This record gives sequence, C-alpha cells and structure tokens, in this order.
Amino acid sequence: MLSGLPDRFFDWTIGIVSLLLVSLTLYTAYFGVFPDGLQRSAHLLLVMALVYVAALRTSLKDEGSSSPSRTLQTLWIVVVLTAGIIATGHHIINFDAINDRWGEITGLEIIFAVILVIALFDACRRTIGWPIVILAAIFIAYGLLGSYLPDGLAHRGYSLKRVAAQLYLGGGGIFGTPLGVSATFVTGVVVLGALLEKTGAGQVLMDFATGLTGRMRAGPAKAAVVGSSLMGMISGTAVANVLTTGPISIPLMRKSGYRKEAAGAIEAVASTGGQLMPPVMGAAAFIMAEFTSTSYLTIAKAAFLPAVIFYAVLLAMVHFEAVKRNIPLLRDADSITDWQSILRRSYLLAPLPVFVGMLLNGYSIMLSSFWAVAASVIVSFFSRASAQTPRRMVETAVAAANAVIPVALACAAAGCIIGIITLTGVGLKFSTLVVLLSGGHLPLALVLTMLTCLILGMGLPTAAAYILVATLVAPALVDLGVGLLAAHLFVLYSAMLSSITPPVALAAYAAASISQGNPLKIAVLACQFGMGAFAVPYFFVYDPALLGIDVTWVQVILSFLTAIAGGVCASIAMMGVFAYRLSIIERLGFALAALLFVSSDWRLDALAVLVAAGLIVWHMRKGTTHTFTTTEIGSEPVNSTSKGDIQ
Repeated sequence: MLSGLPDRFFDWTIGIVSLLLVSLTLYTAYFGVFPDGLQRSAHLLLVMALVYVAALRTSLKDEGSSSPSRTLQTLWIVVVLTAGIIATGHHIINFDAINDRWGEITGLEIIFAVILVIALFDACRRTIGWPIVILAAIFIAYGLLGSYLPDGLAHRGYSLKRVAAQLYLGGGGIFGTPLGVSATFVTGVVVLGALLEKTGAGQVLMDFATGLTGRMRAGPAKAAVVGSSLMGMISGTAVANVLTTGPISIPLMRKSGYRKEAAGAIEAVASTGGQLMPPVMGAAAFIMAEFTSTSYLTIAKAAFLPAVIFYAVLLAMVHFEAVKRNIPLLRDADSITDWQSILRRSYLLAPLPVFVGMLLNGYSIMLSSFWAVAASVIVSFFSRASAQTPRRMVETAVAAANAVIPVALACAAAGCIIGIITLTGVGLKFSTLVVLLSGGHLPLALVLTMLTCLILGMGLPTAAAYILVATLVAPALVDLGVGLLAAHLFVLYSAMLSSITPPVALAAYAAASISQGNPLKIAVLACQFGMGAFAVPYFFVYDPALLGIDVTWVQVILSFLTAIAGGVCASIAMMGVFAYRLSIIERLGFALAALLFVSSDWRLDALAVLVAAGLIVWHMRKGTTHTFTTTEIGSEPVNSTSKGDIQ
C-alpha cells in the first residue's frame, strides 16, 4: 500500500511539516515562547517527523518495496516514526500532569523513555552518523552499570527508572537546555540564513569576496577565505559554508593551479572558521550563552577579534603557500567581477544590519531574527528573481528545516549525555583528571583540553562537541584561573577545529564532494593550512584583552596586533617561506617569535617584534637570488634555491 504513495505526497508532507517547524519558531519569537516542555517537545516531534518521512520516501524508492529486506526496513521506519511521535506527544498532551509530579515517572513513561531514546538514536544515525549515537549510548550504559566499574570511575548505581526519569522528564535530559536553544534561538537564525541564501544575499557576499581578492596572488584561495568568513555570518555551520561557497571558490582555485585536495582543504578550513564569525556564529554560541549565563551579544563581541585573527592567519598561510608553490595570478580576474551588479544587489544584505542593530539595542536574539526575517522577505520583492512567492517560501522553509535537523538531533542526543553527567557527577571526576594529568600547569591543561575536543568532536557537529567538552572539561580550566568566557570560547574554538581533524572531518568530507579529492588527504592538508589558526585560542586565554573584557581600547588594539603578528610568524615557520625559502635557523626564529607573542607581557611582545623584524631584514638582505619552479600545491618545488638555504 505504501509503495503506491506518489512523490507529491512526500513533497507536500515535508513542506507542511517544515512550515510548521519554521512557523512555530517565528510565532514564539514574536509572541513569546511556550513553556519549556511544550516548546522543546513540539520542536523534536517535528524534526523527527521530517527525518522519518524522508527515510520512508527513500526506502520506498530503493530497489522497490517488494524485497523482504526493504519491506522490513519500511516497516521499521513506520513503527519507529509512530512510536517516536507517541512518546514525544505524551510530553505535549500531558504537560501539566508531568510538571505536577515533579519528576516522578510512571511505568508507561519508562517505556516511552526507552522508545524515545531508540527513535532518537536511529534518527541521529540517519542524519549525523554513528559517533554521537555511540557516545550517548556509552554514557547511558555508564549511568546504568557504572556501579560495577573500578574505583575512581564508579558511582553508587542508578536504576532504569531513575535514568529514564532523568532523560525523559524535566529539563535535565533529552528536553534539556541544548534542545531548548535549538527550538528557540538556532531555528530563527537558521531561517534567516536560509532566506539570505535563497534571495541571493549569499551570492552577493561571495561575489564581493571574489572581486576584492581576484587580483591578488592566490586570489581564488583568498576569495574562499574572505567569502567563507562573510558566509559564516549567515550560515553558522562548517558543512553549510562549504556547500555554499565551495562550488564557486573550488573551481576558481583549480583554475589558478591548485590541485583538488588543496583546493578542498582551503575551503574546508575557511568554512570551519565561519562558526566563530559574528553576528550569527554557530548553534554552539547560543548554547554557550545559556551555559555561561552571558548575553549572546557579549559572546559575539568577545568572539569577533579571535575570528578576525583566525582568518588573518589563514590568509597568511594561503599567501605563503602561493609564494612557495609559485601559484600565478588569475589572468582573467577582472572579468569575474561585476561591481555594478554587486552594488545593485547589495540591498539584499539589509537584514544583516537589522539583526545586528536590534541586538545592539538590547532586543532578544529571537525577536531580532524575527524582524530580520521579515526584512529579508520584504526586500526580496524588490526583484522578481528573488521574490519570496508562496512556493519559494515553502522551499526556504524546507531548506531551513534541513539545516535545523542535525542541530536539533545533536542537541537532543547531547542532552542524554548531559543528563547522565549531571546524575552521576562524572563531569567533576573528568575535570579533576585533567587537572591531575596537567599537574596544575595551565599550558598542559589547555593542550589536553584541545585534544579532548578534537577527539570527542570527530564526526560530531560543533554544537554537540562543544556541549560535551564544555560540560566535562571547561570547569577544569576555570579552576586553573582561566576566565569563564575565555574557557568556554577555548572549548568552542577547539570543538570547531574538529571539523577538519582526521580521520572523521565533516567539513573535509563536504569539500571532497565538490573537489572530487580524497577526503583523508583533504583533512590532512586542512590541518596543515589551519595549523597557524590552532594557536589562536591560546592567544586569547593568555591575553584576555582580545575578548574585550574589562580593558581599554589601547590594550585591545595592541593585543590584537600582537596576536596577528604571532599568527603570521607561526604561518611563516610552518610554511618555511617568506619572500622565498627559509633556512632551518630562520624557521626556528619565527617559531620563537610566535611563542613570545602568545604572552600578554609587553616586554616579551617587544622582544618578539625585535626577533621577527631582525629575521625579516636578514632574510630580505641575504635572498638576492631565488627561483621557484611552478608546481601544483601540495607538491614540493623541485628547483628552489636562495642564498643561505640549507639543502
């Protein structure tokens, strides 16, 4: 019977559910959110419905529904969809009764809790992969069986009833703060991003970036960096950034001489940093606002300079790589830029100042995103090509829903993890372990924290990686004297970089789908290009002036300049080239200067300036002859010589 359902049925169903998801968020953004249990339950119900309707459509299409395995798969989807809706709907229908019982769970609700966890994990598997499912399952198993573990890891033990109550009822589990952020802040901003993309505002930003850098050396690569930083303002996710800017920048990089793996790697790194770029940033920034009890505007202000430093260092890496590989200028760079067209279409960017202006005037994120969405719809009608007709509005709602799905499911699954951490107190044990392993030394604790983020974040969306590590490790950094906001930004930054860390690097995989390169090679090269950027979070931990907290403008400017100088020195040392190839001694000298710049002590900064300046003068004076052989990026030049080179 199901095999006879037409595509139009699924199109209509997905369109209607997507509109309900978007409408729920926009309605509550303007009129005020519903109680937590209602808002979050409805949000998760709609998200899971979208996942399983799409899965059902795929199942019925693949190989026909007559094969036994296909029939079983279809039956499983229908059963899980129905059970998940019932288990989630119970929260909505019996909201008042659940609140009145103060966490007391009934036998039926224990069954609902188990059903919802199974349905949630299955939905996560289908959309964001196995890593977060495995992690959440391990934590749930720890909650149930932890009393049997050795001392140090063991807890007093919790029954299925207690664990089910923690995960299913109240705000400490699946329906906890992370899902609440997805149901309110994130969805509204994602709708804005989808609208900006559908109306063509994203293309305006990318055209501007291409025109700005087209005549520079490595112009297409720099366009990818600048364009991704701008696109990060409206998308806030690494994979979305790659899929939006990559189809434009990667072919341009290939045209100018980059091989496919390098083009994909540059795009992956550039797109990853977009999650740190205000005003939108990524979903994790909104979750951070809840975790730290800090306004989102404060977080956006604090993240701005580190984001600029990230992209400045990445631009330096791209530039020095182009010098090293002798990547030529793009000959027809002028022909790819139509400045008059960019100016004519610039009105499409009007929603961004509306969003930022309302935030600066103290309005909530939800209301700011609501009016920015309204502004985007209004300006879209200035041109027939961008006008948001009813059909296009449905398409925009579907695009926004597709972007919300992985965030919402990751937040719900992360809620399971947080629920068990809160129940068992393992977070405190983990923080204590970090302090013990580091011996109380902050530099080692920072390295351990970053490694934890990179390992636990592999294959996870940034929001989920941040939630997990912020709960486990951020308190340890605070105990060692790091400011609360700096500690959480360090964790966010490190979690963000897991998008390019092999073997599971989501941004690299997305870039590989466009460049047709090897995903693992792209991830390795992305780490190389992003190596200088890995140092940026250490700068703002040791020099909180970069976050603009309780300091003067003079201190902020000086810290900003020294951080960029340190990042550029690290890039020079990493790439082994400035105007031409460096000797080993010179590379070590620039690495030393980068380390000195990390400190907030003006005397060490002054020493770093002297070291870097002396090296540059020496380097320029000694290198009077030098030739590079043009090669593809990623391959060593075979005929590079200069005075003083160590061969």
